[in-house]
Formats: sequence, C-alpha cells, structure tokens
Amino acid sequence: MATRQTAGTRAKDSDRNDTCAVLDSALADGQLSNEEHRQRVAAATNAATLGQLQALVTDLQTANAPVKLPDLKPRIPGAAGGWGIRAAIAGVLVLLGVGIGWGLYGNTPSPLNFTSDPGAKSDGIGPVVLTPPRQLHSLGGLTGLFEQMRQKFGDTTGYRLVVYPDYASLDRPDPSEDRRVLNYSYRGGWGDPSSSSKSDEARVVDLAKFDMKALIGAMRGAPETLGIKPSEVTSTYLIVDPSGDPTTPDAVTLSIYVSSDFGGGSIELNPDGTSKRVNYPS
Repeated sequence: MATRQTAGTRAKDSDRNDTCAVLDSALADGQLSNEEHRQRVAAATNAATLGQLQALVTDLQTANAPVKLPDLKPRIPGAAGGWGIRAAIAGVLVLLGVGIGWGLYGNTPSPLNFTSDPGAKSDGIGPVVLTPPRQLHSLGGLTGLFEQMRQKFGDTTGYRLVVYPDYASLDRPDPSEDRRVLNYSYRGGWGDPSSSSKSDEARVVDLAKFDMKALIGAMRGAPETLGIKPSEVTSTYLIVDPSGDPTTPDAVTLSIYVSSDFGGGSIELNPDGTSKRVNYPS
C-alpha cells in the first residue's frame, strides 16, 4: 500500500534529484537567476522532508518541467500531538522501569550510576576500521560502488543509478511486487530501501555495463567540454539510465550534469564513452 505523503514525509534522494531537475528547468526558461538557482539547488540537496522540497518550487511554473513532483496531502490534525503524548508516556515508563530494576537489583549509589557494569570492562576486541569507497567520481570509487552492489544484491542490475561525489541513489525491482520499485541510498553502504510505484517505462538493465575509464575521463573533462571554468563548478553528478535506443534495449546511457553559478549543462555518452549529445549552458 502506498505511503501517505505529507509535508512532513521524509525525502528520498530521488525526490531531491527530481526537485533539482525542476529548478534546472526554471533556470533554463528564465524563472530563476543563477544565484537563486544555486541557492535552491543547495537547499534541495540538504532537504530532509517533502515539504522543504515543495517550498523551493511553489512559486515556479512547472508545467514544462521534465518531472512532476508529488501532490502532498495535509497532515491529520492532532497526529503529531498524539505521537508526542505517547512518546512522553513511554519515557516515563522507561524511567519507572529503571528505578524499579535498580531498587530490586542495583548495587550502585543511583539508578544512573553504572560503575559496576560488567560491560564497561575491557573485552580484548580490537577496533575494525571499515573502508567503503567514498570518492565515487574516481575509477576506484566507482568500481568499489559496483562491488558493493554485487555484495549487497548479487548483481549490478537496476532501473536507474545516480552517483554524486560521495553518495549514490539506486532504483531496483521489488522481488515480491512487480509494480513496485525499491529505492536504495548509498552512504558508505546500502541502507534499507524505501519504495515507490513502478512507471510503465521502467526497464531493468546492467547498470555497470559501460567503459568506466572512458566515463571517468569524460567526467573530469566535462567542465571544459561545456565551457565552464573548473573553479566555478558547484556540483557534478552522474546518471546511469537504460538507453532510449530501441535497437539496443540492454544498453545504458550515461548522463553527466555540471552546474555553476553561471548556469549548467550536461553530456550524454554511449556505453563506450563516446559522445551522444552535449547540452551546453544556456
């Protein structure tokens, strides 16, 4: 059953990506200045709820935007208050339980004194430092990201992958429900998924089926390709989608997006890294 989306619903990376796409469209047709676009994209990237994202596009004309944002339903009156009361009651019960337990079994000066806790003693276990890939816009980082996919899911297939410099967003099929998409976020590891409805155009492909060395080279040269000074770049991200070419249904299209204070553009590549289309800043 679909989740009720309100202004307080937590935002997914796909929601932030869609909002940025609407803002890019607004910049392109003159609704936003470069500075307004930069500020709103920065706010969208850090937004925690759907309401915060909606506030960034409420004053815009979005009929021609490349994506349609969800219509948010109002919160149920009193819902937040009800949760607050239940949380307060739960807190009182926890403290009461701690007090009773200390009264029956405690051997310390107060219920919150844990000096005799055996868990505080040394257990002889050394620290284990985890080293997942973080710099994802590098050959090692991108290769490591796909290796993390294989370890988590057993393959590198999916509907869509968005790769930012230090985190990523992945859409995969739901094995238990063909009409649903599972949305995973990578931040040093693949967390638990959220879900959304599957579109009619969604198609599963091997998202790792491309020349990674050629892609990384194109990403590093993307500012110059688009006529943007490297020192003025504010954001860069990669989208891996199924190809729109009906003659190559199993192939992917690589899209590199570069933004600056003075506009943004994108480059579409074939799997071998050759140019498919260059959208220069307008």
